[in-house]
Amino acid sequence: MTEKNFILATAGHVDHGKSALVKALTGTDPDRLPEEKARKITIELGFTQLILDGLNEQRLHIGIVDVPGHEDFVRNMIAGAGSIDLALFVVAVDDGWMPQTEEHLQILNYLGVERAVIAVTKSDLSGIEKTTAQIREQLRDTALARSLIVPVSARDQKGIENLKGALASELSGMEPQRDIGKPRLFIDRAFSLRGIGTVVTGTLTGGELRRGQNVVVQPQNFEARIRSIQSHGCELESAKPGMRTAINLPDVAIGAGPEQIKRGHVITSVDPGWSSSTLDVLLEKSPRLDRKDPAARPLKNGLSVYVHHGTARFSAKIALLEERALKPEKEAITQLRLASPIFAFLGDRFVLRDASEQHTIAGGLVLDPDANRETFRSAAQRKLLSERAHAPGDVDLCVRSEIARSGFMQREPLLRKSRFSDDQIAEASLRLQRRNEIIIRGDIAADAQTWQTLRARAIAFIDNAHKKNPERAGLDLKELRAAQRDQTPEVFETLISDLCADDFVRKGPVIARLSHRPALPPDLQLAATKIREALSKKPFDPLSRKEIALNQHAGQALRFLIEQGEIVDVGQNVILLHEGFEQMQNAVVAFISERGPSTVSDLRQELRTSRRVIVPFLEHLDRAGITKRNGDERTLHERFVKDSFEDESAKLN
Repeated sequence: MTEKNFILATAGHVDHGKSALVKALTGTDPDRLPEEKARKITIELGFTQLILDGLNEQRLHIGIVDVPGHEDFVRNMIAGAGSIDLALFVVAVDDGWMPQTEEHLQILNYLGVERAVIAVTKSDLSGIEKTTAQIREQLRDTALARSLIVPVSARDQKGIENLKGALASELSGMEPQRDIGKPRLFIDRAFSLRGIGTVVTGTLTGGELRRGQNVVVQPQNFEARIRSIQSHGCELESAKPGMRTAINLPDVAIGAGPEQIKRGHVITSVDPGWSSSTLDVLLEKSPRLDRKDPAARPLKNGLSVYVHHGTARFSAKIALLEERALKPEKEAITQLRLASPIFAFLGDRFVLRDASEQHTIAGGLVLDPDANRETFRSAAQRKLLSERAHAPGDVDLCVRSEIARSGFMQREPLLRKSRFSDDQIAEASLRLQRRNEIIIRGDIAADAQTWQTLRARAIAFIDNAHKKNPERAGLDLKELRAAQRDQTPEVFETLISDLCADDFVRKGPVIARLSHRPALPPDLQLAATKIREALSKKPFDPLSRKEIALNQHAGQALRFLIEQGEIVDVGQNVILLHEGFEQMQNAVVAFISERGPSTVSDLRQELRTSRRVIVPFLEHLDRAGITKRNGDERTLHERFVKDSFEDESAKLN
């Protein structure tokens, strides 16, 4: 038998029998607080489970969230209605469609809930046909228009089995929430148990949580460890998306301080990205708002609102991108500037309520979870937001727009805070590359046109260097890096690798075309001849580099001779002809081999050179692993001796 996990939440006006209906379905009263018992209304969220046999040998595990219907507790209703698969929408026969019925419908629409079963409660009273017709009329032109309507009575249990059948039928045809490898548990309760410690509960979405797993508490961004996991009282090794989940975090205290946990926080996996205090969103006002309703007032720039996301709420101000005001039936790209960080994903839905918390005024969809206030109205950000507003669920579009905004980015964090899995993002990237819309080079993804522009600019810079200085082995990478200073080191290194995969070669600190052959122009050839002659007069004690490179032409010629290996730059202003360098090295090796450890003075006298030359020369041999300094004396390096012995043995064999 196939097992599926789903989340169902009630919705509807106060005193329409939501909690009584849940008790009739499950045998459990979701109202647990003494105040709820005394006032006979739901105040806090209630939780229970219903297990049904679905179609085609399916076992349906349905986590039920019972929400309050009173207008004073809409905040709690929104916290319970997020991340659900199905709504159990309740309308009583004796009252019919009421204010909170309407507000709850608008909230479900804002949260993207598109599936519901309608329960007409108190069906033991007269008026079922009239109420059913009223419901159909109210739901016309909404996503719930074709929902099943089931008359029920919690008092005499009539219709309860029919309601279970309707729920089973509806859920059997639905796919469970996907595991995208990005778990988020939106905490709706946090409490402490003696001998156990802190326990938090919530609805798990996006991925699994496992016993013993390290997790991160957002938006504070601190780590914790799961000791144990339960779902409806059953111990689990892991919880899956679509499950009501309780986890034990023994080392975390309850509270609002640093590294403390409370309702509204989010449990997620390690390294999911940071929380943000700015969101770019698509905001909409319901077309169902009555013009006389205070909730219908246009939203203007700078308006203070409350953002309800997950199980938390955040105070914020709105900034409209283009419109001067947002009216009912309209939508607009908007920036939400929050007073505290929020952990939201691209594609998340939310609800806006006014500053008095009396009216639900709008809802929306997150287009950019890591927005920037300074770039909100930039051309690149406008393009990204405009594209996503039309197709927020198109993974190809979201990947392309993310890359196009900056031109280049590392592939690893690409859309990390989104409802797309890593596999979906990788597949989209490959599709975009095949369509020549993006370029993928190693860990870098780039907009195709931007990459080609960057590449062409670098090639032109290298070619110009070859033309200007044909005697040089290539362009110094430091010079090219300075010309590309607006790019990150990762992008620059990827660019160099890309160039060297085709017509270019990297030679130590320089890059050049494969076809480039350094050659001295006629006006430098004479300078090179003079340098050779000057150094050959006293090969073991030549003029210094400064004395040789007296002008620009001499400096250019000297650099060419060094790059070509004709001259060795020993360091400390000492240069030697290659032949002279080889002779000095052989002499040093022979002297130490015969005499043993030797001082600078011993070797200077043997080579008949000056201290100015011998000191940097010996330091050069030390760095090359030929000699080794021990106090004031030099010996031959062990590795050099071993290599020399092996070379001689190979010759004899």
